[in-house]
Amino acid sequence: MDSQSDNPILRFSAIVWGLGIFLIFAVILGVFWWVNRDTPETLEENAAKVRYETKAKAFEAQAASLPQELIDAAIPAVAEQLASVKPAAVEKPEQVIPGSPTAEKLAAAPAADTAAVDAMAGDPDEPIDPAVMEKGKISFILCSACHGQNGEGGPIAPPLAGSEWVNGPASNLIRIQLRGLVGPINVAGKEYDFIGGMAAQAQQSDEDIAAVLTYVRNSFGNKAPAVKPEQVAALRSEVGKPQLTADDLVKP
Repeated sequence: MDSQSDNPILRFSAIVWGLGIFLIFAVILGVFWWVNRDTPETLEENAAKVRYETKAKAFEAQAASLPQELIDAAIPAVAEQLASVKPAAVEKPEQVIPGSPTAEKLAAAPAADTAAVDAMAGDPDEPIDPAVMEKGKISFILCSACHGQNGEGGPIAPPLAGSEWVNGPASNLIRIQLRGLVGPINVAGKEYDFIGGMAAQAQQSDEDIAAVLTYVRNSFGNKAPAVKPEQVAALRSEVGKPQLTADDLVKP
């Protein structure tokens, strides 16, 4: 056996060197931690710091403009006012709960006079107000999410370009906006049937609905008379009724 391997001095030196290297690494890690002790470790902590600062400033501004004393003083009056209010039936059809008695009453109401509405249509060759087309184009941004930017259709909605329904009676499109549409529908010789169908968009004003429908009926190769706000207003009684099916529409 090599006599140097049993040398106590060599063994002690090796132990000392090992401890020394360990201490050196420990010191380096300690210095690194000390230097970076106040530095956020992640991007999330950086973002959170900014959010907390913004939150503190917002609370300070709110406290300055609306002291807590005023809030405490107003609470009894507001509570008394709320307690004195009697519940009232919802009168806006857009807020009717499906399947409720009000919804059933609306569903049983007489059908709108679509023939009279369609008779209000103007001349298809009559010039369309550019402002109406621009307004409709802006509103169509929402429609394009399903129907495509150029009315080409998509995975969840049929095409509008070249659609006989789009170029047909305006009452169909107005009622679809006010009630939605569900079930199979044949467009340009192809059947479409999407789960859930189209939801009603009755929250729009008469002018908004008329503008977006006018835009659709005169874009993507379509050509049809402009839709008038008066036509939409004449069909407002349709709001709150169940979604339409193709059988409910006037055949183009």
